[in-house]
Amino acid sequence: MFALMKRALWLAVSLKRSYHAGIFSSLSLGLEKSPGHCVTFLRRFCSETRKDTVDMSLFPVENIRNFSIIAHVDHGKSTLADRLLEITGTIAKTDHNKQVLDKLQVERERGITVKAQTASLVYNHKGTNYLLNLIDTPGHVDFSYEVSRSLSACQGVLLVVDANEIDLKNADPERVENQIETVFDIPKDDCIRISAKLGTNVERILQEVIERIPPPSASTQDPLKALVFDSTFDHFRGVIANIALLGGEVRKGQRIASAHTKKVYEVNEVGILKPNEQPTHKLYAGQVGYLIAGMKEVKEAQIGDTIYLHNQPVEPLPGFKAAKPMVFAGMYPVDQSEYSNLKSAVEKLTLNDSSVSVHRDSSLALGAGWRLGFLGLLHMEVFNQRLEQEYNTSVILTAPTVPYKAVLSSAKLIKEHGEEVITIINPDKFPDKSVVAEYLEPTVLGTIIAPDEYIGKIISLCQTRRAIQKDLVYIDDHRVMMKYFFPLNEIVVDFYDALKSLSSGYASFDYEDAGYQPAELIKMDVLLNGNPVEELVTIVHKDKAYTVGKALCERLKDVIPRQLFEIAIQAVVGKKVIARETVKAFRKNVLAKCYGGDITRKMKLLKQQAEGKKKLRKIGNIEVPKDAFISVLKRQTDK
Repeated sequence: MFALMKRALWLAVSLKRSYHAGIFSSLSLGLEKSPGHCVTFLRRFCSETRKDTVDMSLFPVENIRNFSIIAHVDHGKSTLADRLLEITGTIAKTDHNKQVLDKLQVERERGITVKAQTASLVYNHKGTNYLLNLIDTPGHVDFSYEVSRSLSACQGVLLVVDANEIDLKNADPERVENQIETVFDIPKDDCIRISAKLGTNVERILQEVIERIPPPSASTQDPLKALVFDSTFDHFRGVIANIALLGGEVRKGQRIASAHTKKVYEVNEVGILKPNEQPTHKLYAGQVGYLIAGMKEVKEAQIGDTIYLHNQPVEPLPGFKAAKPMVFAGMYPVDQSEYSNLKSAVEKLTLNDSSVSVHRDSSLALGAGWRLGFLGLLHMEVFNQRLEQEYNTSVILTAPTVPYKAVLSSAKLIKEHGEEVITIINPDKFPDKSVVAEYLEPTVLGTIIAPDEYIGKIISLCQTRRAIQKDLVYIDDHRVMMKYFFPLNEIVVDFYDALKSLSSGYASFDYEDAGYQPAELIKMDVLLNGNPVEELVTIVHKDKAYTVGKALCERLKDVIPRQLFEIAIQAVVGKKVIARETVKAFRKNVLAKCYGGDITRKMKLLKQQAEGKKKLRKIGNIEVPKDAFISVLKRQTDK
């Protein structure tokens, strides 16, 4: 009997995972000693579960406001979200409320938001309770796809602009307001001066959200139509879909269908996020919440999908424009025996981050793996970090590259590929110039806003990156906006960091796709003791081949461990070596046992040592550390 009660306790905890882990731990430690205590806890636990619901019928459409917070990195989005949660009583006010909506370990470690998070707030304004659905969005350009998805569930946006703390001496909110009016055409009278850290004027934001942002256009009389704008994967409950109801209502027990897969499911649970999951009896038109319906496969919850009642089909929503990968890299398990586990982890994580594109790939050196497409280098690093932290996997990432195109001139190759213009995402597959009419590289239109005192340094930086200036205008007496056409491969690795460094952090940078342009590109191989390393193949512009090759060899020299033999590192274009570095061998003092005597004895020992190292050089294996593939590509700060 006691064994059954113990098992029931574990089941209860599995079903209600959001219960405080600390309470469960303290009780489970005394499990063997007090079975009566165990039963009492189980009954109380189950009774709380039944009461843990919210009546969403209290919030008609006209009393709902859905909005997002948008800002650049480190401008205070998450801090402002913390204050809004405190003011509305959604979370208790404590000194520990920092980045409450940043739930991922990688977000807290890096101090950035990488995944949009939703929270439902209740606020009383002029005697009426309003339901405010807040979506905290990322600020880095690499996660713009998260922002676009969030906006689909909103009717308004709160733009946060950093003017320093308004109560500090060096703050100049009036100048920033004038800039906002010039750049965005937003009247400065509409700006609200706040300090999210101190809570100054934050409550006024809630009042203005209610006054300025319109309620959603939705009706409970319409059939169910829900947009899946985000999703997460839970190991116990399967897929948890974040939905915005554009019509009708949804509750537990209903049978729903997916417009994308045509599969039918039974709803197990619906609720809102406060910011943790809070079950409700129903969700109504205009509201934002979550839905669990027994979806076990990661492909069943397509971002942008439309959910409807299985016997009341509706016109599917247009969904989202597919994310366009800007950076590609190879990913391989450290041990091929872990391939299946890594495959499962990648599938589950790409559900949470559908902007990652996945293609099967293989390497002679690294075995079976994938070629993954990301929105930027930070996006790639965060994806890798989440794989390690959330799924306990260890991977090898190859050097990042951007997608190039080649116009084929060979009739045989055109017939083989079925098209004249091909896209190359793997540098090792870069076609030879003899079969190509011209190469094309991706370009972007970049916008830089910075204080005018840094103009000279920024122009020099842009020139070193082969940028073409399009525009330069002053938005006020001290701030300038510059627009440049950049080759994507010149900015995707470390341009943002270099810009922030030389501008003391005051410059902002954003970019948008500008299509492909012809370029003189060449393929550069890296040889270690004469053996090519396909994972380090790089595509570079002809004019920068020597500079890039020399820098690549120098960084490889720093990361490759020394051996008992000399290692030659060479950058090669075609059959021509354009740069070389040498990793010196460890040297054993073979003369230590000689305390004098004939010099020929010493010469004989040194000759034997040299011959041994020569042989080692031929048969020795050279290992490139797995963390070297990203570090060797990063440039040093541009002077």
